[in-house]
Amino acid sequence: MDYNLMKNNKVFVCGEIQGEPKFSHEVYGENFFEFNLKVSRLSSLFDIIPVTISEKLLIDNDLNDGSKLCGYGQFRSYNKLIDGKSKLILTVFLNRIMPYEECENPNYIEITGYLCKEPVFRTTPFKREISDILIAVNRSYNKSDYLPCIAWGKNARLVKTFNVGDKVTVTGRIQSREYQKKINDSLVTKTAYEVSLNKIELLNNDDHVDTVMTSIGQLENYYVR
Repeated sequence: MDYNLMKNNKVFVCGEIQGEPKFSHEVYGENFFEFNLKVSRLSSLFDIIPVTISEKLLIDNDLNDGSKLCGYGQFRSYNKLIDGKSKLILTVFLNRIMPYEECENPNYIEITGYLCKEPVFRTTPFKREISDILIAVNRSYNKSDYLPCIAWGKNARLVKTFNVGDKVTVTGRIQSREYQKKINDSLVTKTAYEVSLNKIELLNNDDHVDTVMTSIGQLENYYVR
């Protein structure tokens, strides 16, 4: 395993488990479970973040509905067939659990990767400037995670000047956002997950960009869960 790659995707979250953990999948005889973690924002609001965890960590830490935890891991993506269409599912993969403790910043992410779609800049009806970007973050075993990010204000104006293939390091928090989508003449509430950016650094592209353009055609609905 390339441990340098693990450093380009770092997440820390602290919160409360919502609902009982459910079986997700099995890899080489190891079972993995998923649950939602309720994480407070600086305001009175909160984010509901999908989490995946090994059965061993789940049992060793006696985690269930209502349990509180702090943990370290990575923000990951994977493709899943839903209603006959390939969707990119996002989850925080925790690999280290710590006892819960109130902290100043319960939701932190730092990633380094490459822009794999042109930035989308827009202005809200309230004149707030926003840029949406998609970052490909290399992972071990020649895999990549495709992570949607959103920038605001001066960061949005900066990001809109970036190009596909640019290498960046960004920090922020993982946020959940509900929206409505019209399906068969009915409005359906869905949840989007993205990285809300507070710091962005454009790096020199001195590495080979091997995976930025991989499976771009599968990313149309990249943040739907």
